[in-house]
Amino acid sequence: QVQLVESGGGSVQAGGSLRLSCAASEITFSSRCMGWFRQAPGKEREGVAIIESNGSTRYADSVKGRFTISQDSAKTTRNLQMNDLKPEDTAMYYCAAGWPDVICTEGVLARTFAYRGQGTQVTVSS
Repeated sequence: QVQLVESGGGSVQAGGSLRLSCAASEITFSSRCMGWFRQAPGKEREGVAIIESNGSTRYADSVKGRFTISQDSAKTTRNLQMNDLKPEDTAMYYCAAGWPDVICTEGVLARTFAYRGQGTQVTVSS
C-alpha cells in the first residue's frame, strides 16, 4: 500500500508563496507519475501539475508560470512551489500517484489517480 503524506499548506495573502511537499512510502510505484490536484468546495477536481520519473512536467494553464513541481533524486518526495498565489488558488490540495499504464497528465491524474494523500488546505486571501 502506497502512502502519500502532504505538508506545507496554510494561509497567505494574495501574491504570497507556499511550498507543498509530498512524501511517498514506496519508491517503486510512486516514481512513474506523480502530481497534485486540487478541489475547492462545490467545484470539481482540477489537475494542477504532474512530474514523471524522467523529470518531465506538465501544468494546468491556470498555474503556468506561477507553480513549479519538482522531485528529489530518490524520487520519494515531490514538491510544489506556489508563487504569486491568487484567491482562486484556494482549495484542498492533494498529492496523487497515477496508475502505471495510464497516460500521465494533470487532468487524467485528477480523475483516475491510484493513490492520494489526505490533502492539505491552501487559503489565499485578497
